[in-house]
Amino acid sequence: MRHDHLKRELELILLLAQNKQYGVGEICAKLGISRRSFYYYIDFFEQAGFNVEKNGRFYSLSRSSEFFHKLYELVQLREDEVVTMRRLIEDVGLENSTLKALYHRLDRFYDFKILEDEHLQRRVMEMRSVMYDAIKHRRVVRIVGYSSPSSHTVTDRVVEPFMFLNNNRDVRCYELSSGKNKTFRLSRMVDVKKTDKPWENEHQHRQAYTDFFSFSGERTMRVTLVMGQLSHNLMLEEYPESAACFVRQDDGRWFFRADVCSYLGVGRFILGLYDDVEVLGDDGLKEYVATKLQSWYNNLKK
Repeated sequence: MRHDHLKRELELILLLAQNKQYGVGEICAKLGISRRSFYYYIDFFEQAGFNVEKNGRFYSLSRSSEFFHKLYELVQLREDEVVTMRRLIEDVGLENSTLKALYHRLDRFYDFKILEDEHLQRRVMEMRSVMYDAIKHRRVVRIVGYSSPSSHTVTDRVVEPFMFLNNNRDVRCYELSSGKNKTFRLSRMVDVKKTDKPWENEHQHRQAYTDFFSFSGERTMRVTLVMGQLSHNLMLEEYPESAACFVRQDDGRWFFRADVCSYLGVGRFILGLYDDVEVLGDDGLKEYVATKLQSWYNNLKK
């Protein structure tokens, strides 16, 4: 039936839009479709205007596709709505576990020092509108007075913006002077000036991924852990979206597998509960944790 095909198409869109990497075989197994059907759907998506990305053997749908921009504009929460939600939760109290989880989720994804500053909020919204228009029409912009905490500089940047991140607080851009893709925070800009110059480097644009520890990068690493009850519960309380990454084992512990952009977030969690977490992989994470523990031990002996 056509409805069955439509259901699988929607499920495939959701799967390919996730911040994960799936091979063709894994996708076909998850959705119960043949490889021939998979490639048929991919061809259909491209004809429908989706930006289909292939990285090695992995497929994904770029979030810069016009469809996602339109959908997000329809369903996103406005900043004033987010602030109101947070205040209502504070008034009711955090005794309810669902409200507590929602409160922490809002705190992770929104900077309320920014949202409650009306002047700054208005300026950010104006710059976001310019960025959105530049992305829509594929135009270069000049970011005026960008304050970079990493280089401790305040400079203008000429960029090709192509993707919003972090609930529209950040924008992913290709910087012309450095030839690199970078993520810029709107609140650190003085202004944004749109130019008439069209994109010339779209083939260099690279999607950024964000893990649920709030770290971003152009690639992800798959990590696997085994957690006891304490670390499992704390992970869910601090990062509710991690629930899909857990599988309960027969011995009462929890197997955890997730894609991360940096070892910093997951490493901090492991080091804080080292006696309740077993690191299975990857090798980079094992080395990261071992190095941190050795450094801590060396400092302890001084």
